[in-house]
Amino acid sequence: GLADEGTKAGRELAFSSAKGNCIGCHVIAGGTQMGDIGPALADIARRFPARDELFRRIWDESAYNPATLMPPFGRHGILSAAEIDLIIDFLYTR
Repeated sequence: GLADEGTKAGRELAFSSAKGNCIGCHVIAGGTQMGDIGPALADIARRFPARDELFRRIWDESAYNPATLMPPFGRHGILSAAEIDLIIDFLYTR
């Protein structure tokens, strides 16, 4: 269905070294060659029940943690708002 397509697209973005590359710094179930600089991306729906908070953190984590190593994916135009939404759809399945 459409939800599955969105989750698949979000997985591709999260795992793509050219886009989100979330697995470069985070462990995500189903990934390979994962980094551990950032926290494991598990139980995301429970940890971030407010989707907009997770969105803002991916958009620009430095607004929350000025010392973060995480790129400001939205602010720097690495990911569009729509791409971040797809990644969140995927992360909510982890």
